Amino acid sequence: MSVERVHRMSHAVDAAAPAGVLYNVVADTAPWPLFLPDTVHVERLEFDGTTDRYAQWAIADGTARPSLWRRTLDAHHRRVGFRQERPADPVTTSGGSWSVEELAPGWSRLSLEQDITVAGNRTADVARVLESARAEARGVLGRLATFAERWQRLDGLLLSFEDAVRIPGPAEPVHEFLYRVGSWPGRVAHVVGADVTEDRPGVQRTRLVNLADDGAAYTTEEVRVCFPAAGRIVFKRTRPHPLLAAHAGEWSVEPDATGVTVVCRHDVLLDAGAVERMLGPGADPARAGRHVREVLGRESRATLEPAQQYARESVRSLRPV
Repeated sequence: MSVERVHRMSHAVDAAAPAGVLYNVVADTAPWPLFLPDTVHVERLEFDGTTDRYAQWAIADGTARPSLWRRTLDAHHRRVGFRQERPADPVTTSGGSWSVEELAPGWSRLSLEQDITVAGNRTADVARVLESARAEARGVLGRLATFAERWQRLDGLLLSFEDAVRIPGPAEPVHEFLYRVGSWPGRVAHVVGADVTEDRPGVQRTRLVNLADDGAAYTTEEVRVCFPAAGRIVFKRTRPHPLLAAHAGEWSVEPDATGVTVVCRHDVLLDAGAVERMLGPGADPARAGRHVREVLGRESRATLEPAQQYARESVRSLRPV
């Protein structure tokens, strides 16, 4: 029986950012859907102050696939150890560590150490796995370093908000309406076209044609991961609104004794380079944030209103004659 070889790789990038800032960008996974193009959603499952366990949905082969991770966080030494649970074949183990070293005031180095084993040690499998791991590592390192370097401006570019509606009815038809995004044209005022693909149960890729206030059409594309039992749909727009560099969020249907509260949350990252181009000379991120809040809030409410109507119609159709 052959013994699986441990393949080790090291990567590093220097960033014009304080070491503490760079460490926090690595340690806090919540904003990763806005920072990392292929990450759709990250959800912390356990945390005791130093160790955590989280699920990450990332785009691979055109669809979102989940993975489970355990980490040990050491803020004092600016180190994060990680290990993947049940890696996808042919990978049998995958783990490593992140570490941040201060080089000089305002300058730091982010290092990533990885160790991977591949079932059978077949040359073709090893080469494919390692090349994919290297490419992903280089991409993630570069993106996290870039956002750490923007730390002084980042708060002005990040925005989170939500809209909610109260519906006096059951949760099932509301979730069904939100899930059946292909039926939105003709029901949701700003949506005039929809193309939906569901390659795996509960994982959708959508392409919506929307109308702006001036009647101009613009297209958005997103990946959605649906959790029917929990009444949740998380999404990541892979082609967001033209003012945004990244956009993620969640629809949630929260039932109680008398009905449901439907909430749409948006997490967005403004595209600083698009602000004046889209809104005119002199426009700043604060104005862009207000504009995005208004546009996305209006779209959310325009979707929640027919969801409310659909739920009422469903309840009426179930009543005995």
